[in-house]
Amino acid sequence: MKSGILKIIGVNLVVFSLLFLCVFSVLLRPLDSPIIIESENLNFVNISTEKKEETQEITSSKSETANEQKEEAVETSAEAIKGKIITQYNSPYLAKDSYNKVYLKNNTSLDISIKKYLEGQINFKVQKNADPKVLILHTHATETFKTDDKDYFTESFSSRSQDNTKNMVSVGKIVAEKLNSAGIVTLHDTTLHDYPSYSKSYSRSAETVNSYLKKYPSIKVVLDLHRDAVTKENGDKVKLQTEINGKKAAQVMLVQGSQSGAVTNFPKWEENFKLAVKLQQTIEKNYPTLARPLMLMSKNYNQSLTTGSLLIEFGTDVNTLEEVHYSAEMVGDCLAELLTSLQ
Repeated sequence: MKSGILKIIGVNLVVFSLLFLCVFSVLLRPLDSPIIIESENLNFVNISTEKKEETQEITSSKSETANEQKEEAVETSAEAIKGKIITQYNSPYLAKDSYNKVYLKNNTSLDISIKKYLEGQINFKVQKNADPKVLILHTHATETFKTDDKDYFTESFSSRSQDNTKNMVSVGKIVAEKLNSAGIVTLHDTTLHDYPSYSKSYSRSAETVNSYLKKYPSIKVVLDLHRDAVTKENGDKVKLQTEINGKKAAQVMLVQGSQSGAVTNFPKWEENFKLAVKLQQTIEKNYPTLARPLMLMSKNYNQSLTTGSLLIEFGTDVNTLEEVHYSAEMVGDCLAELLTSLQ
């Protein structure tokens, strides 16, 4: 019986020992287990942080876009639209007086025979690669154009600029380059005769012409290049545009003075008019629709200073600079062709 009791005690000791070892193993489990768990938790936190940052970036991006749109709206509001820009084509073919591709708007009381002037002889010659034969200047040099092609203009729009890359000086530069390339020696005066004062611009440009004629008596042709402006009664502005060879161009207009009405100091105006109708015809032959009707006025425009003076207007203040420069290239080509014929 004693041995049976000992067996029971032995079994209990074994069971107790096994239980003790299990409990002790739990108490003494590896210290890095929590670190692994913490590491997994840390990874989860990192992922959450990245998602959070990504969300913040998206939110920030949307916020920046919204701010940009808001700023643009404020800018548009601050620079309010002042009026519309209406594109028009001024057809020369509706002119009352016309003959052999010359279209005339006669604003004088003179009875004009286009045929007579078109067939008349020019009283000077233009030798190539010789002394200066042409002078280009700008009585209203600061007249400028739009640099964008929008169908409206804002309060900040200005039709004047001292920037010679954007005003009439840039137009004269193109015409001068065309003539000089053709061997017709041309001088280009870039004086801003209408700045700082617009008043007496013509008096100042007359002084410039006379100074060049004194220094270069070989000059036969004086080109005064301008820009027109057309505004509707409601304040909207008009751009005069045509299409030449698939490209937008500003329409041009020759404006010639005459001894008529109150003008009494222009006895040789007809010599200028002969040159003008010949240029009008050359432009129409080479680039139909580019020229508006030639306008004859009871004015002087300093044209009495030579017998080869022309005033040419390029587009209006809301034509684009690109359109006007394209027109200047074509007019330059036509001038070169006409003056070359006067050998």
